[in-house]
Amino acid sequence: MQQFDAMKRIRNLIAILYVLVSVLGCHAASQTSVKVGAERVESYLPMLKGKRVALLSNHTGIVPDGRHTLDVLMDNGVDVRLIFSPEHGFRGTADAGEHVSGSVDRKTGVPIESLYGSASKRVPSAEAMSKIDVVVCDMQDVGLRFYTYYITMLDVMNAAAAAGKQFVVLDRPNPNGMYVDGPVLDMRLASGVGRLPIPVVHGMTLGELARMIVGEKWLKGGAGLDLMVVPCDGYTHAFRYSLPVAPSPNLPDMKAVYLYPSTCLFEGTVMSLGRGTEMPFCVYGHPDMKGCTFEFTPQSRPGAKNPPLRGRRCHGRDLRSIPDDTIIARGLDLEYVIDAMRHVELKGKDKKFFTSFFDKLIGNTSVRRMLEQGKSAADIKATWQSDVAEFRRLRRPYLLYPEG
Repeated sequence: MQQFDAMKRIRNLIAILYVLVSVLGCHAASQTSVKVGAERVESYLPMLKGKRVALLSNHTGIVPDGRHTLDVLMDNGVDVRLIFSPEHGFRGTADAGEHVSGSVDRKTGVPIESLYGSASKRVPSAEAMSKIDVVVCDMQDVGLRFYTYYITMLDVMNAAAAAGKQFVVLDRPNPNGMYVDGPVLDMRLASGVGRLPIPVVHGMTLGELARMIVGEKWLKGGAGLDLMVVPCDGYTHAFRYSLPVAPSPNLPDMKAVYLYPSTCLFEGTVMSLGRGTEMPFCVYGHPDMKGCTFEFTPQSRPGAKNPPLRGRRCHGRDLRSIPDDTIIARGLDLEYVIDAMRHVELKGKDKKFFTSFFDKLIGNTSVRRMLEQGKSAADIKATWQSDVAEFRRLRRPYLLYPEG
């Protein structure tokens, strides 16, 4: 424990200069009111008039007056024929990975086609696409390669391209848009938690990412797409954007959103990262973790019906006292995984610390091997810096907002 605390102090000192610059830049930006794409109705309503529209959205598609984008569209006479919903469902209450059936929106009567049901239901049907002229996408992403909203967007973009339909993104800020970090996905590991050759933390909004998908010909067969992005007003990538609504059940606050790039990696281990508690992604632990005074017990709860290690008392770490500035300055932080590896004494069937899912989350097989070899977090992080630099160069033409 002393060694872990000392390591944290050293890393904090190293990060001070970066943090000061980041805080000053974000403070200045925070004085500017950000207007999300959905608010800029004058920019997109004219091109939707007279067209049959499908809305790809969920509970995050709201504007400051509390209305959903669906209401905004229908209040302005837009003919919304269909709703496509991503992981967690249109109302955002389903568990991570839970299959969601289609339904009807109670308020408006618009049919909802879930794109997070069985594997065969994760792309819009040809019948659905035949009923519309344009897809409008409005979801609050968190800027991580393993966060699935962009994958659903990609699937719908592919369907729109194949059917010759227009695709419109009503853009929203990226709460982790201040930096880029992590290895670029080895496409041999492409899966439901990683579909594009991008870093773990890509730093782009969904609108920017959609532009990159089309520009880099990442659609199936290199297809083209009639894409329109309605940008945010007043946003820069230096802006510390606080989400007005939780993007998914297990990201309840900004602390969880900032820690998510690092602690989500525990999904690929025997550890609990706090699913089934009031502090998901902000803690980690295991029944056999030694030298810890902090304890928690995962239980079944809304958004985590059957969490890992349910009902078992876990010993571990509470990360909630770490300042947000420090978390952001550290970026994708492997120290948590390294600490857990050092302090967990696995027994019986839990003998292996990592599962095969870890490689899919981090995006390659080399990071896990280096961790198992005892490499330091700094040494491992150095191995993907060329990935980050090349990705920053590649994404530059597609950015809609200043980086600083």
